[in-house]
Amino acid sequence: MVWHIQKRGIHKYRNYINGKWVESKATKWIDVVCPLTQKVTGQVPQTSDEEFNEAVACSKETFKTWKKVPISTKVRYMLKYQELLKQHSDELCQEITREHGKSLVDAAGDVFRGYECVEHSCSFSSLVQGETIQNAGTGVDIYSFREPLGVVAGIAPYNFPAMIPLWMYPLSITLGNTFVLKPSEKVAGCTQLMIDLLKESGVPDGVVNVVHGANETVNNICDHPDIKAVSFVGSNMAGQHIYGRASALGKRCQVNMGAKNHSIVMPDCDKEDALNALVGACFGSTGQRCMAISVIVLVGDAQQWVPDLVERAKKLNVGPGLENYDIAPLNSKDHLHRVEHLIADGKENGKLLLDGRGITVEGYPDGNWVGPTIIDHCHADMACYKEEIFGPVMNIVRVNTVQEAIDFVNDNPWGNGTSIFTRNGHTARKYQNEIEVGQVGINLPIPVPLPMFSFTGNKASMWGTANFYGKGAVNFNTQWKTITARWKEESEEAQALSTKFPTLK
Repeated sequence: MVWHIQKRGIHKYRNYINGKWVESKATKWIDVVCPLTQKVTGQVPQTSDEEFNEAVACSKETFKTWKKVPISTKVRYMLKYQELLKQHSDELCQEITREHGKSLVDAAGDVFRGYECVEHSCSFSSLVQGETIQNAGTGVDIYSFREPLGVVAGIAPYNFPAMIPLWMYPLSITLGNTFVLKPSEKVAGCTQLMIDLLKESGVPDGVVNVVHGANETVNNICDHPDIKAVSFVGSNMAGQHIYGRASALGKRCQVNMGAKNHSIVMPDCDKEDALNALVGACFGSTGQRCMAISVIVLVGDAQQWVPDLVERAKKLNVGPGLENYDIAPLNSKDHLHRVEHLIADGKENGKLLLDGRGITVEGYPDGNWVGPTIIDHCHADMACYKEEIFGPVMNIVRVNTVQEAIDFVNDNPWGNGTSIFTRNGHTARKYQNEIEVGQVGINLPIPVPLPMFSFTGNKASMWGTANFYGKGAVNFNTQWKTITARWKEESEEAQALSTKFPTLK
């Protein structure tokens, strides 16, 4: 069962500045730890202020020429880039699984949803079009068009090493910005491969730069005066800090943060379809998805299906991601301890029906293992409900009516995603209209929109006025410029001096 892990020593990651991987002069390094063995497989530099400033200066200088490149040319770069991502999908998946720990099939979804966003950027020549009124006044035309902002920065999380960076820089640079990316210090290898492919696509040097690090790099991104906008995906603690710090300096921010996603199960739904979908949506990727369905709200007679949920969860197998087990290791030992602590809270304050703690996997005694876990009779005051667990843990809540379910979900501070399973169109419509969550699924568990729409989480899950990808990406990455132009006719009346307030007639 033991998968052969290539012995390549400890890899020292480098920053990417002006088209080259540059060895860092950092005095502090962050270990990249294998989730299967706890061995250090790499080290990420805590980028120095000097190196960071060099990356931003390169981005600022490159912007002067990149903003003038026709959008049709930028789109052709993205057409080439998405093709390269597809061709090298297997290599990207292997690297994601090696560093993150998720299964290869889950990594394939990570990559696929990423290059869907790159494909979407190829439609921006239509979405970025401006507005015009001819002859708004006598001899006066008004027209607006979108301009890029300048240098934009992205701070990516560890749970989607491909998809979320690909939400950010391909869309932003297609719209004419240059970009500074800080990948998660836990999964830097995937970014290295993707940036190499970006260079191969022909995108000029300096359009995207990569800087590594942790809190110090994040604060530099928030503070640097030449960075005009910041994208972030991650925890509420980090996101609120980034939004507050960067916004205070006048930067645009979009921060996608934590979640507690509920699925409502009505007794009239297709039982087999619903239960299978919910078990997959809860335990897939070991629960390390911001759109994982972690709370199942059983309405009325659907409460009788709890044993069926437990039986399905028991059949899931646990093991290394490279062998495509259902549940792979959690990314870090610290996170494992946190998940185990929240399971303990569920046991103390609810009813622990299935306990995944203490599981062992042959050949990997030091892996970050936790098996499928189900906690019944959860309520809003339990720590395992109030906190985002980000692990393979299902909370079950019992209510009598759909209105109770709606009220329960709406009382939760987060608003990333939710779903309902029902055969009743009226019930589904009531739910979609009354629920205060930004992304709603009907008879499907994880309602992540395709890239032609936008990722529309709300409440405490999303701060900022413009969403990721879709038209939201165009709004976030560009600003309006409006021209009012008058080409006067040759007449004494038209040229007469006047101090009256100007009106267009």
